Amino acid sequence: MTTTPATLIVVDDDPEIRELLADYLGRHGYRALVAEDAEALHRLLATEPPDLLIVDIMLPGDDGFTICRKVRRDSEVPIIMLTASADDTDRILGLELGADDYLGKPFNPRELLARIKAVLRRTHSAPGETPAEARLVAFGDWRLDRMTRELIDAEGVRLPLSGADFQLLQVFLEHPEQVLTREALYERTRGRSAPPLDRSIDVHVCRLRQRLGEESQHHQLIRTVRGVGYVFTARVDAVT
Repeated sequence: MTTTPATLIVVDDDPEIRELLADYLGRHGYRALVAEDAEALHRLLATEPPDLLIVDIMLPGDDGFTICRKVRRDSEVPIIMLTASADDTDRILGLELGADDYLGKPFNPRELLARIKAVLRRTHSAPGETPAEARLVAFGDWRLDRMTRELIDAEGVRLPLSGADFQLLQVFLEHPEQVLTREALYERTRGRSAPPLDRSIDVHVCRLRQRLGEESQHHQLIRTVRGVGYVFTARVDAVT
């Protein structure tokens, strides 16, 4: 039985980087397409729906942030952003806009390959691979449909989640009323240890709270444990 290779699109204005990555990823079993800018990417997206995007932040015309914002309006395709900046601001902004991971330039292609595999695992895993086998789980005023990766509110309105938001919520639902450190959340959602002083989990939690409509600090489903991490306060029940 043959397996269709995952389709990746690399967006970078440097032709040498584009071709090197396309060749490297192709040799590791992926179908790698390339685009030099946002316009070329959108032409590809119209005919070649990808499994993952690799987007450089510094691009002519629409930069990587703008691309991420526009893609997130219509799609939850995983996005890995590349940045040459050592400043955490770029990384945090990318995560806030819906990126699933980031990697600083210059990078080892093997590390990018590992990041790609990790993101695809957590965003394309089957529902039966999660610890809780129920397709629907209820918590607070919400339900989560694991198969479609959608939140369902009290009126039945469905809200799609990005891969990163879904994975983080999954971790909380699997460990209700347990204090989880930032380091543990990072490892469970990224599959690796957090870099020193990394605060990206705080960005993800903030974004997930917004998706859950938690504007008040009172009665939050995700409560901050100062100096430690977070705790999911709601009871979680399977919906049969």
